[in-house]
Amino acid sequence: MPKARSFPPLARADARVLILGSMPGEESLRQRQYYAYPHNQFWPIMGELFGAGRELPYAARVEALTARGVAVWDVLASCERAGSLDGNIRPATERPNDLARFLAAHPRIRTVFFNGGKAQSAFARHVQPRLGALAARLRLVRLPSTSPAHAGLPRAAKLAAWQQVRSGL
Repeated sequence: MPKARSFPPLARADARVLILGSMPGEESLRQRQYYAYPHNQFWPIMGELFGAGRELPYAARVEALTARGVAVWDVLASCERAGSLDGNIRPATERPNDLARFLAAHPRIRTVFFNGGKAQSAFARHVQPRLGALAARLRLVRLPSTSPAHAGLPRAAKLAAWQQVRSGL
């Protein structure tokens, strides 16, 4: 089974919220860009909330988002997974990113938003037990996945739920 490895976080030192995915999909890994799959709603939603939409080149999207205090990363540093679906991740192969170190280095982050259930469950299993005193400052919020695999929820409903990211700043 292929091994997938995430890439560095998108963040400035003054980040105030963190959005966590589980692991970049195949297209994102190929392009070395978060949420690169064209049917994923992440960048269109970030466009509506922060002016960081797909109409901008990737570097400009990243700058627009991080300038507003939003950081983006993934819970997992690596895992084995066939394809792009979170459901295909082999749990025994999950290795988390060092989120405790990241959060300690970004003390203004008060809210962590999870892009779907897999990110939340991986965080609860691998990261939360290691946070120690850092956990007390954090509000943890699960949002509906922006993935096209989570098609049961209309885009308008996803956008409404994701408004919390803007209010979390």
